[in-house]
Amino acid sequence: MHSLLIDHLSTAVVELNHKLEIEYLNPAAEMLLAVSRRRIYGNDLSAAFREGEESIEALMSAIESGHPFTKREAEIECSNGKKLFCDYTVTPVMGSSNFTESLIIELYPRDRMKRISKEDEIIANHETSKELVRGLAHEIKNPLGGIRGAAQLISRAFTDEALKDYTQVIIEESDRLRDLVDRLLGPRQLPKNKPLNIHKVIERVRQLISVETDNQIKLIRDYDPSIPDLVGDESQLIQALLNITRNAMQALMADDNNQNRTIQIVTRTLRQFTIGSKRHRLVCKLSIIDNGPGIPENILNTLFYPMVSGRADGTGLGLSIAQSVIHQHQGIVECNSEPQHTEFNILIPIETTVQEQEKHL
Repeated sequence: MHSLLIDHLSTAVVELNHKLEIEYLNPAAEMLLAVSRRRIYGNDLSAAFREGEESIEALMSAIESGHPFTKREAEIECSNGKKLFCDYTVTPVMGSSNFTESLIIELYPRDRMKRISKEDEIIANHETSKELVRGLAHEIKNPLGGIRGAAQLISRAFTDEALKDYTQVIIEESDRLRDLVDRLLGPRQLPKNKPLNIHKVIERVRQLISVETDNQIKLIRDYDPSIPDLVGDESQLIQALLNITRNAMQALMADDNNQNRTIQIVTRTLRQFTIGSKRHRLVCKLSIIDNGPGIPENILNTLFYPMVSGRADGTGLGLSIAQSVIHQHQGIVECNSEPQHTEFNILIPIETTVQEQEKHL
């Protein structure tokens, strides 16, 4: 079993004896489970990972029956507390007396595929909603222009100022609806791309939020200074980050029970990282984390749709526009939320030249 061949497999392999004690891990299993094999040999399985009593019962059943089994999309917890989604196959190894000597567990991580699938879904939903809004905007703006024009003509025919006031209301409301439709469509211009320092963008947003909150929210910076310049439109990126950070700010300010309102801004680089179905050599990851009440579960999956908001007075356009801007930069915005921890992750590829970025537009 403990051969060089198993050691060189990219599949994580764990061997247990009939007492469910760890006999062997190959290097791939060490990396996946973040453990040192020599330190846990002879310990029970929980020294490597845990899944629950049902999984222990299934392993004992496999020892007794000698029948292999496979479990799909299991959530396991490593000894360091890290949670993984994976498929795994359990194969009993029979001895000469037809007795199960050991179990071979092969682990196939699903986290990456699960993330890619989620990103593909976000991108597809964004494209669908964008096309829907474009069609709706066309149907609204055409008659709206006619209504506004007719109101202007009627206003010129009136000599009574009171009647002109009524037509002015029609004109102003038509303009308001037009502006709303324009905001639904998001940025109307292509990004004016040039090399920029992402921390300069963040600092601008941080200053604006500090002024708006009168320093009632603690802003924590955790920057990676080694991040190279990325190619993008500075003003559009400021708007996108401001929309996301302002959402966090408003959630915190509305939480009267929170006496330690905090927004943490973290930047890191990711190498050979896949966004959607495309792999990028280098990606900037920008995380905006708040300790507010969290996003209601009923809107979490539709958060980036236009007109979806968790606040009674919200327009539901801020996050939709932010997603549009980041999408124009070949990136994506993701969100994970639970009470006291809401995290928006903005992923933007770091291209080497403006021309390389413009190929994607």
